[in-house]
Amino acid sequence: MKSARAIFTEPVITHSFSIERVDKCFVGADFFNRLSYHRIVLVESGAGILTIDNNSFNLRSHEIFLMSKGQVYKFGNASIITGYIVSFGDCFWEKTPKSASNCKAVLFNNTAANQRLQLNNSEISELSFLFNALSNEYNAPQYINQLDAIAAYLKIIMIKLANVRITEEATFDSQDYLLYRNFMELLSAQFRSCHAVSDYGEMLNITARRLSELCKRCSGKSAKEIINGQLISEAKRLLQFSSYPVKEIAYALNFSSAEQFSHFFKKNINLSPADYRSQFISIGS
Repeated sequence: MKSARAIFTEPVITHSFSIERVDKCFVGADFFNRLSYHRIVLVESGAGILTIDNNSFNLRSHEIFLMSKGQVYKFGNASIITGYIVSFGDCFWEKTPKSASNCKAVLFNNTAANQRLQLNNSEISELSFLFNALSNEYNAPQYINQLDAIAAYLKIIMIKLANVRITEEATFDSQDYLLYRNFMELLSAQFRSCHAVSDYGEMLNITARRLSELCKRCSGKSAKEIINGQLISEAKRLLQFSSYPVKEIAYALNFSSAEQFSHFFKKNINLSPADYRSQFISIGS
């Protein structure tokens, strides 16, 4: 098992924002990283493997990877990329105009569904230009409104990425889709303590049934499936990448007992938490 000692939690970034240009750079490491910030990786060209939580991706040219804070990732030792790596915190995102908030919700509130975006020639050309402009602004001599300018560039990039994600999404500006994005924002902040569809419905001033129906239309999954998916993703991270006892994980995710958590986990994964963790102990041995 990859114990807690094998996980590197990233340090604080000045102003909660950074951008790095990498050019045929070897990015592999012997340890996993737990993200303290959201991350966008633009791969203009690359080769190797990127593992995010339990999923491994073969690096290719012309693609974007989106990772949310809290996710655990690692580049394989032979990995090499050319492109840009952007990290930003929620406090920095608040500097962007509110008109871009929906784009962030589309991309980052359910990152597993948007982990990798493939770009066509026109999209990679436009995004490379924007990332380069953002990098130049970030590295320019400091001036009074520089952070506002950086935030504006990030807003434009997020809008462009959201358009890549939802090119075929006719409901992007519909009332139901706005409610769905609000639900995803609430879920991202409160899934550890709030498990019931009715609780989120109450926060949104709609019925649990309506919430489930609009989630089904907008994502293909019911509200309960989305909530359970968030819980399972975090449970997997804690089981795989930490040495916390199952009982502590259960309480951290607001289950009343280890038994209740184990029943929930096994119902969704077909493995008990202990058996799931044992897989990684075997791999690491």
